Amino acid sequence: MDKKTPIWVMLALSSIKTRKGGLILIGFSLVFTLYCIPWAKYFSQAWVGYVFMIDEWDWFAMMLPMTGWYWLSLRWMDKNDRWETG
Repeated sequence: MDKKTPIWVMLALSSIKTRKGGLILIGFSLVFTLYCIPWAKYFSQAWVGYVFMIDEWDWFAMMLPMTGWYWLSLRWMDKNDRWETG
């Protein structure tokens, strides 16, 4: 990344060099965001409580805007053709 990259994009993707890496970051972020939904509140099976140990919306409320931030940063990199070519 160079000096023309905004700081909000640099902070989100500072160690990501390729578009594929950015997509992987967003994919894992989406999976973790879905994991952070308090599923145990909505299913009565005991195994759900053991697998999905989160029982509040706090983590989901944090992960949702972070995933959006990563996605907006990826879009900015795409529109401004700032990915490294290799």
